[in-house]
Amino acid sequence: MFRPLLCNGEVLRTFKNTKRTTYLNKMLNEKEIAVLREELETAKNPLFFYDDDGDGVCSFLLLYRMKREGKGVIVKSAPKLDARFLHKVEEYNPDKIFVLDVPMIEQDFIDGAKRPIFWIDHHGPYALERVKYFNPRLTDPSAYIPTSRMAYQVSGNKNDLWLAAIGCLYDWYMPDFIDEFIEKYPDLLPHRADLEEAVYKQPVGKLVRIISFLLKGPTHEVKNSIKVLSRIKEPQEILQQSTSQGKFLYKRFEKINEKYEELLGQAKKRATRSKLLLFYYLENKWSFTADLANELVNVYPNKVILIARKKGDEMKCSLRSKNNVRTALEKALVGIQGYGGGHENACGTVIKEESWDQFLKNLKEEIK
Repeated sequence: MFRPLLCNGEVLRTFKNTKRTTYLNKMLNEKEIAVLREELETAKNPLFFYDDDGDGVCSFLLLYRMKREGKGVIVKSAPKLDARFLHKVEEYNPDKIFVLDVPMIEQDFIDGAKRPIFWIDHHGPYALERVKYFNPRLTDPSAYIPTSRMAYQVSGNKNDLWLAAIGCLYDWYMPDFIDEFIEKYPDLLPHRADLEEAVYKQPVGKLVRIISFLLKGPTHEVKNSIKVLSRIKEPQEILQQSTSQGKFLYKRFEKINEKYEELLGQAKKRATRSKLLLFYYLENKWSFTADLANELVNVYPNKVILIARKKGDEMKCSLRSKNNVRTALEKALVGIQGYGGGHENACGTVIKEESWDQFLKNLKEEIK
């Protein structure tokens, strides 16, 4: 049956007419920044758990590069940290645990870890015991600040401005420091632009895609890519392939991008007069559901986009719309074996194959 579950996704927002003070009021305050900096600086062997998307990995890199100590673990199997990850705590024996951009933590993980846990996130919020929780939505339920933006507040390293920008843009958020980014990297973004132009028409958008795609594929390849990425000093190393590390990352991206472009072409052919653009694909190693949904909702702004990937006996889906699609999803899940949720314009859902036909029927009825 349906279980509400907030999962990672992008909120469709624009930068126009937004004042910088609005951003600052919703971010980490000075006391929270000071606490997190102190905890990171005094950690001898920190363990970072982070979500497997652009916001999550940029958040990890921003904080890891402060001291370059500790280990990072990608949370891939589900948008939550539960007892299945306790073996990583035993393996690495950290003195502190930092959880970044992971939508949910189960209490059994907190109880079993038996270490101080610092959770920086922008989903929920949730009420848990024995965890130090940093989330703008605790004070403002409407706040939408990517975790990478908060990680950059903590880091404060101007050399990592590009990582913070990529993390924010991946999560469909125009950062308040965009003018500083334009001044430092005019070759990546020559002028102010809306999100659609920045992400899909400017060179910085290619970096967003590169970072996202490096998280895909076999686990050992992903780990190696992140290790190499942690050593990159400037984004041009990747785009211009000016160093051995940059060349390695770009060549891996090119191979993955070929798979993506093929699927994108197939998905576009499924567009009809229907309000729903539905595209299925079968792929075990490569998940492009969120990437496809994000791009297609900008190509077809009047449609609801549903990208589904069959894995085992489940359909793993990304749902996007320029309008509020979360309410439609919640209603469509009633009586269905599955779960899902997210933000108003960007949701994820997992449906048991036996319930798929009924779920589709429900969803089509709700978006009419």
